[in-house]
Amino acid sequence: MSCGITFAQDITWGETFNADFVIDSAMTTDGKNWQIAASGDAGPYGKAYLSYSFTNYFDAEGQGEFTGFAWTQIGEQVVNGSLQGLWKKEGKIFKMYSLDNDATNGVFNIVSGEVDFVAKTMKFKVAPIKD
Repeated sequence: MSCGITFAQDITWGETFNADFVIDSAMTTDGKNWQIAASGDAGPYGKAYLSYSFTNYFDAEGQGEFTGFAWTQIGEQVVNGSLQGLWKKEGKIFKMYSLDNDATNGVFNIVSGEVDFVAKTMKFKVAPIKD
């Protein structure tokens, strides 16, 4: 006899948009953890600047976690936010899944995308979570 438990949540998404970035720099101080800086366009947020720290706290091969920060501006409006999520290497591409907190406007975004370090590109799909 088996017993199963199912959990579900109703989450409503806002309109999805693309956010495309160029990796401006990458560095490490220990050969294990990496930091990158990127810039580009983030849909309704306008011009965006990102910084990430990629870690692998559990020594899982080809995957780990990240934290970061974003600074965006469109016109006179500036939005700052925190970024946190998971990464996984698939061939030459790194997949990223993130929950971003736009601290200055109170919006939470669900983000998924691909990073190509050879091409120096980060391409994301972003959807705001609606209450």
